[in-house]
Amino acid sequence: MEIDRTVTTVIDQELCIGCGLCIEVCPFDTISLKDGKAFVTGDESLNCGHCEAACPAGAIRVNGVDRSLSSFATFDIKEEWLPHGRPDTGSLVNLMQSRRACRNFKETPVHRNILEDLVKIGITAPSGSNCQQWSFTILPDRKTVADLGSKTADFFRRLNKLSEKAWLRSAMKMMGKPELESYYQHFYETIKEGLREWEEGGADPLFHGAPAAIVVGSQTHASCPAEDALLATQNILLGAHSMGLGTCLIGFVVKAMEREKRIRQSIGIPDDEAAYAVIALGHPAEKYEKVAGRRRVIMRYVEGE
Repeated sequence: MEIDRTVTTVIDQELCIGCGLCIEVCPFDTISLKDGKAFVTGDESLNCGHCEAACPAGAIRVNGVDRSLSSFATFDIKEEWLPHGRPDTGSLVNLMQSRRACRNFKETPVHRNILEDLVKIGITAPSGSNCQQWSFTILPDRKTVADLGSKTADFFRRLNKLSEKAWLRSAMKMMGKPELESYYQHFYETIKEGLREWEEGGADPLFHGAPAAIVVGSQTHASCPAEDALLATQNILLGAHSMGLGTCLIGFVVKAMEREKRIRQSIGIPDDEAAYAVIALGHPAEKYEKVAGRRRVIMRYVEGE
């Protein structure tokens, strides 16, 4: 499936002042300057909206942009662009450092307006070639979240039984497929204990009792589907924290959906989409006194001679 590059840009010639700023920021040569006015001359467009945002005269409109996605139900925003260097970097970093994985949630439901606003926050992220082919599957209540958890538990129960077969692990390893052996060495016991807690104690070691979740995916024909989805995911994590919610990434569910399409299909994800992140979210039943540090990081320079 090809990405839609239909030109939807419209320029009001009476308002255009011929400044050329729209041409400078256009990444696709969709616009040209003729006789002191900007005209749509290209056959394709990224529909990124750069030209409209740069126009000082309000002469440009990109109709391929969905205006409703810039309107939020639970908070107000300003439409003015913040110039480079204007935002308070210290406050931004403090937000990033304060976001922690939450594993203790209250039973309080998350309102659907908040969930939809989080999706809108997510899509302010960049995307490769401006594809914007991401998808967001919302699980708005505890029952739906628990159902997905049960399907995931079933998958890992079957995987654990397979990994218990030493001969099978050895055979696959000899065929150049050591994944089952690696799983057995690193995850088998943890998964076994988690399943026991799920079955016997009614605990939720997977979603931690979260009352809602968002599965972030992308259509597989996008130029950078995984990167797009994960960039949107980070936006949602930070946005949720600022809105008073806790979040936790549930990687085991992503792995289960990757291996078993029936799990994806059970929540309405079609075959031409892949799930790259599962975000458990809800009102946190935990708090911290200060931000936490990070491990040492690999940092290197590469400089020419």
